[in-house]
Amino acid sequence: MNIQISEVANLPSRFGNFKVKAFKEGSKEHLVIYTETLDEVPIVRVHSECLTGDAIGSLKCDCRDQLEYALELAAKTDGMVIYLRQEGRNIGLLNKINAYALQDKGFNTIEANHQLGFAADERTYEMVTFILDHFGIKKIKLLTNNPDKINSISGVSIVERIPIVMSSNEHNEGYLGIKRDEMGHLL
Repeated sequence: MNIQISEVANLPSRFGNFKVKAFKEGSKEHLVIYTETLDEVPIVRVHSECLTGDAIGSLKCDCRDQLEYALELAAKTDGMVIYLRQEGRNIGLLNKINAYALQDKGFNTIEANHQLGFAADERTYEMVTFILDHFGIKKIKLLTNNPDKINSISGVSIVERIPIVMSSNEHNEGYLGIKRDEMGHLL
């Protein structure tokens, strides 16, 4: 892997005071948000980019709620959030919006991805291993509901899985049901 790594910078936020470091992998620039003193076995959230949820507050998903919860928890527990640039389960923003349009026509999230020629989830997690190794982290408590993350993160011992369950709404009930029933998410 040819990875460029930024300097460390301070990031005061409404969730707490953090340090940030960027990792550039090809054209993707990932961000690590962490407290100055990490816990010996930190709580780590691996969060994939969701512009519509994270920045705009889309009600079609629970991404923003999960990100905000993870940042609050990281600040309280000396933890870390790894923000991976894998928009739309790694199909990109343009394809994600096309998938949204298919969902508006009645396809669920998996069917929409398949209609566009993608797997249900195209994300990968090699970068997480690289980042954790960079920080010298050998053991984590992983904040996730996604069994693929649990099974795909290597080089580190996941000593505990911490659920991250957000309230549903009328716009994301079906989406969350598909994640639970067809993708095996632990909701």
